[in-house]
Amino acid sequence: MTTAQEERTAEELKALAEQAGRDLEDASALEILQWAVDTFGPGFCVTSSMEDAVVAHLASRVRKGVDVVFLDTGYHFEETIGTRDAVEAVMDVNVITLTPRQTVAEQDAEYGPKLHDRDPDLCCALRKVRPLEEGLKGYRAWATGLRRDESPTRANTPVVGWDEKRQKVKISPIARWTQDDVDAYVAEHGVLTNPLLTDGYASIGCAPCTRRVLAGEDARAGRWAGRAKTECGLHG
Repeated sequence: MTTAQEERTAEELKALAEQAGRDLEDASALEILQWAVDTFGPGFCVTSSMEDAVVAHLASRVRKGVDVVFLDTGYHFEETIGTRDAVEAVMDVNVITLTPRQTVAEQDAEYGPKLHDRDPDLCCALRKVRPLEEGLKGYRAWATGLRRDESPTRANTPVVGWDEKRQKVKISPIARWTQDDVDAYVAEHGVLTNPLLTDGYASIGCAPCTRRVLAGEDARAGRWAGRAKTECGLHG
């Protein structure tokens, strides 16, 4: 990071993000990521749930060796960990795996088993939100794979916005993409995807809280099914 980047205040970063969100609304995903790399340099990272490696692949085209941050909650499907390992092996990115402060066994000992069933918000806070907050401390901006078409709660996702909770610039370069756009990009570039996407899963999180989606459901319907909960807390 340059001195100028380090000296930007939160207010300046917020104004920068909001202006960029307006200026880049119609820009391509690569143009949005180029802006992020040019603006933040090593102070920028990509986060990935390893549902697919689309944003990581896009970012690697702009900056080789870009940091890709992955949260290993201890509850992932084997296929998700396998996708992470494959991305690390074949793509020009630097995969950084974050883990919670407690193992699943340690959490069970303190809170009781299957906290995800009894208090999923607390489980997400302990195993996702807090580790990410720690892991993002060295960055000024982070990219996500959020898309507006995924669910009503994500319909207004800006391509560049302000993460008030973490006081960072949040970039969603494929916010305007549809599932067809994602599929076309995967096919064109041979991008790695999680095998579960071909087994009825449309959105992949922790195994205990994820199910296959039914015909006509939105992509997020398989997450915390039967609950009002729609987000883990990373994005709102």
